[in-house]
Amino acid sequence: MTAAAGKGRKAAMPFIMITVLIDMMSIGLIVPVLPLIVGTFTASPAEQTYWFGVVTFAFGAANFFGAPILGALSDRYGRRPVLLIGFSGLALSFIVTGLATALWMLILVRLISGLMQANAAVANAYVADITLPEDRARRFGLIGAMFGLGFILGPVMGGLLGAIDVHLPFFVAGGLAITNWLYGAFVLPESLPADKRRPFDWRRANPVSALRGLSRLQGVGPLVAVIALASLAQFTLHISWVLYTTFKFGWGPAQNGWSLFAVGLMSALVQGLLLKHMLARWSPMRLAVIGLVGSSLTYLGFGLASEGWMMFAVIIVGTLIGGGAQASIQSLVSNAAKSHEQGQTMGSVASLNSLMAVLAPVLSASLLGMVSHRPPGDVWIGLPFFFCALLQAVGAAIAIRHFRRQPSVAVAAAA
Repeated sequence: MTAAAGKGRKAAMPFIMITVLIDMMSIGLIVPVLPLIVGTFTASPAEQTYWFGVVTFAFGAANFFGAPILGALSDRYGRRPVLLIGFSGLALSFIVTGLATALWMLILVRLISGLMQANAAVANAYVADITLPEDRARRFGLIGAMFGLGFILGPVMGGLLGAIDVHLPFFVAGGLAITNWLYGAFVLPESLPADKRRPFDWRRANPVSALRGLSRLQGVGPLVAVIALASLAQFTLHISWVLYTTFKFGWGPAQNGWSLFAVGLMSALVQGLLLKHMLARWSPMRLAVIGLVGSSLTYLGFGLASEGWMMFAVIIVGTLIGGGAQASIQSLVSNAAKSHEQGQTMGSVASLNSLMAVLAPVLSASLLGMVSHRPPGDVWIGLPFFFCALLQAVGAAIAIRHFRRQPSVAVAAAA
């Protein structure tokens, strides 16, 4: 099979769904063990928390600048070549991390891979290319389901492999990233036809201009703040999860892997199967509000949990209530953008998310550092999740106010 064969195929959802699944499996593999890798170079929980924050900060800072540029490049040259760049960055990041012998190596490779990776943004632009506006919320939900399925398989495999050797998941993840590159090079078709591409412009691609353009999309406006708050909460959760469960419940890689399996399973169930029924009953605006309120209560539940099993109960209930928010808001943003601007728009959203990923390690490290000395089971170890609950509550309030003040614009963006 040749690269030309991949180019000659008609773009369709199954192709990009497989791409996202492999991508998320590779990322999910390292989630239970990356904090432990950092811990091999540190001498105390507080030091481990600090340097884990620095490693995560490095990727987010680089991705803040890289994502809008890659998104704009995908509008110019197509989605497929930019995805190949991202797969290369992931493979490099995983393999070098597994071989690292010093903290500076972890930080440097995260900087490089952050500049090269905008896979989620380009995948969403790919979906927008091949989907009618009225179907985008459902199809973004299917992409979300692939994210969830990847987090079903990845973290469990990472936890089991990490129990054998903490470096092993990184080499397996690197192998998956290489597999995805081969799939992209020889199988994945291009979704953006030549007549819908636009010239690359550095003035639009820099992150400041990209975020300014995002806020000017009709019907979006304040939703940019909602996306930012929800993203900051989500990144804070991701960064805090393993250290929080270790400090509070004494969990190791296996338990963390199974907890992330539960998150992925529920996400795949809600976004892959239930979301289309939810959208048939409620508008994307209503689902967004319900999801934001539900997410705020979910974060509060995580922080208040006094036993490990309670985390699984909160995952199940919280995902059922809040699982439709992300796809709903994403469809509103995508529908507000023109067809030849989908890569730039999704890249701008990714850049905004990366900016929150820059802030999240600093906040997470500070919040966890304040409570890391407390004994196992202490309720104040949940401080990062209380902070997340507050962020989501503020986001829900902004969204409700926006939809009430501009119902006609919001409806137009939804369809």
